[in-house]
Amino acid sequence: MNEESPSAATDEALAAAAAEAAEIRALVDRARGHDLDAYNELVGRYQKKIYALVYNMTGNREDAEDLVQDVLVKAYRSLGYFKGDSSFYTWIYRIAVNRTINFLKKRKRGQNKVSLDDMDQAVERDPDYIALSSRESPVRDMKLSELQQKLNKALLTLSEKHRTVVVMHDIEGVPHEEIAKIVGCSAGTVRSRLFYARQQLQKELVEFAP
Repeated sequence: MNEESPSAATDEALAAAAAEAAEIRALVDRARGHDLDAYNELVGRYQKKIYALVYNMTGNREDAEDLVQDVLVKAYRSLGYFKGDSSFYTWIYRIAVNRTINFLKKRKRGQNKVSLDDMDQAVERDPDYIALSSRESPVRDMKLSELQQKLNKALLTLSEKHRTVVVMHDIEGVPHEEIAKIVGCSAGTVRSRLFYARQQLQKELVEFAP
């Protein structure tokens, strides 16, 4: 039996990535020409991830659904400004993060306020609300069923910028460098924000620590 060499596997992965990038560029070009089918196919690749990001940042299903629709409309109207300097994934995630942060700031000022009781109910309706992916997170090794409501409330104690990097890295599994591109800062700043946010979460979740 012939085993595939590491270099051959790498070449195949690079070729697959290049093919996918070319396919996405073609979809973007068609979408710019007001081809809605192309746009729907394009965003369909990322819609679930965008929803998970927004949901974890807001903690409210209805707000997340409204914001995702807003993001998709905003992205479609702004396609003419997408120059391809970054990936489409990075570009549309940046829109999602910015719109969500703006929403959270407005909510903090008293608009569209969501009570913690409402968020508890949202968690109860969605038992798979949060899945932690980073072993370095201060909330690792906790039982999800015990953690959901407490973590949900703890996330609300973080600033929008700190909550964003925690959700994207520790929950969504987005690498530091990609987060940096999305939020417009250095990878070092992302790591610094994560360090601070994890310290804050650890204080909030001390009773759950292993």
